[in-house]
Amino acid sequence: MAKKKESYESMMERLEEIVDLMDRNEITLEETMASYEEGIKICNSLYKVLNDTEGKIKILTAEGEKEFIEPEHEAKK
Repeated sequence: MAKKKESYESMMERLEEIVDLMDRNEITLEETMASYEEGIKICNSLYKVLNDTEGKIKILTAEGEKEFIEPEHEAKK
């Protein structure tokens, strides 16, 4: 199960393990459902991490955009 402090990479690795396990068809229906539930929780955590990261990138881009654009405009003059 995904923990709050887990890294994006470790969550992706666990999700891949779950998918591989389910693809092999070697587990019971109950185990499949438990794995599916865990996978959904991990996907939700990954989605949150990506959204948070995207928000940070937008903030950094908005703040840094002036620094990159202004010298470019000055160079054209």
